[in-house]
Amino acid sequence: MSEIVVLKLGGTTLAEQRQVLAEVATVARRRPVVIVHGGGKRMTEWLDRLGVPTRFEGGLRVTDAAAIEVAAAVLRGVVNSELVTSLRDVGVDAVGLSGVDGGLLVGERVDGMGLVAHVVGIKRDLLDAILVGGQVPVVAPLARDESGIVCNVNADDAASGLAAGLGARQLILMTDVDGIRGADGTKLATISADDAEALIVAGTISGGMVPKVRAALAGIAEPGAEAIICDAAAPGALARALDDASFGTRITGGRSAAAAIGAPAGATSGAPAGTTSGAPAGTTSGAPAGATSGAPAGATSGAPAGATSGAPAGATA
Repeated sequence: MSEIVVLKLGGTTLAEQRQVLAEVATVARRRPVVIVHGGGKRMTEWLDRLGVPTRFEGGLRVTDAAAIEVAAAVLRGVVNSELVTSLRDVGVDAVGLSGVDGGLLVGERVDGMGLVAHVVGIKRDLLDAILVGGQVPVVAPLARDESGIVCNVNADDAASGLAAGLGARQLILMTDVDGIRGADGTKLATISADDAEALIVAGTISGGMVPKVRAALAGIAEPGAEAIICDAAAPGALARALDDASFGTRITGGRSAAAAIGAPAGATSGAPAGTTSGAPAGTTSGAPAGATSGAPAGATSGAPAGATSGAPAGATA
């Protein structure tokens, strides 16, 4: 298990997450950080402008041929560039990419959802190179499916796949709620994987929280790993997510990603040779040798020229 922190941002505007971005600069000086962002609200705005209908099933966005063009343009072109620019403004040596770049995210098509893929593995070469350079990768949730077609990926699922593949000790899913609530409506400080599944079956966890919790379960495949679901708008959100046991909801109890997400048997075998849901052969599950989390002197920008500051809205679906 590595000291890498996988942080998923989304659910609010970038302006409302500026305090979290400033905290990333502090954390990245002592631990490697990988960021995954959503963009669902921005996607919906653009789809509405273009007259493309939006439909959700089980908390996930159904994506057709028209919607995937918007997804690629908004997630990789707009939101990713804005987020990288804002991170660099607060001293983070951020590098923007998508799950398509370097074959980073290995996807498998989700039945009945159109051009939507579920992450079944990662190819970490590009990510390792970025981390070795002491930089912070910022990943847009897109992936190629088993036929090589670019698909939309739920941002929580993308973060989960990266956390499992990198052997991350902590997966932090930031959102606009303060955690998981039990049957009596009380926020749960901690919950086991089995208890979380029981709440899903009982209907206590419902709607968009179901894919989020299942993504959290899939991201903690290694013993000792934990996933934290928390409110990005809370003061000191990132520091508290890392160190305050009472903040948000901590999910513990690792198991295989396929079992946690409910993927069909053999789903993880969709990863090509040399690519697994864990670390591929020849690579370690922790940060690569010599990887640091601060920005080396003279590091160059990963932000596209002219990127502007704005808002990565909530998780894509």
